[in-house]
Amino acid sequence: VQLQASGGGLVQAGGSLRLSCAASGRTFSTYGMGWFRQAPEKAREFVAAISWSGDSTYVADSVKGRFTISRDNAKNTLYLQMNSLKPEDTAVYYCAASEVVSRTARHYDYWGQGTQVTVSS
Repeated sequence: VQLQASGGGLVQAGGSLRLSCAASGRTFSTYGMGWFRQAPEKAREFVAAISWSGDSTYVADSVKGRFTISRDNAKNTLYLQMNSLKPEDTAVYYCAASEVVSRTARHYDYWGQGTQVTVSS
């Protein structure tokens, strides 16, 4: 499966962005999906994950209550709605696909190219 992330940009603290991840190739609806992020000089970290059906979602404690992950299998698209953004949310955000639903990056087999999110204070 090929993944293309989009929707990043520059936003002021307290603002919102919605990231999208368009999938093509093998059947999108059979994969668990996740969002990860990587800030400069920091390790890649888990943000959110969703099961193939969308029935189960998981988010990191650092974004709980502010970020929502969702998917539209009819459109082969994954989303990340980000509200109440903080400067510490600044990072490159990656979408990824896995045969399982996981918070661990090494469980994901396919990765998008990343989209930059910058939150100014």
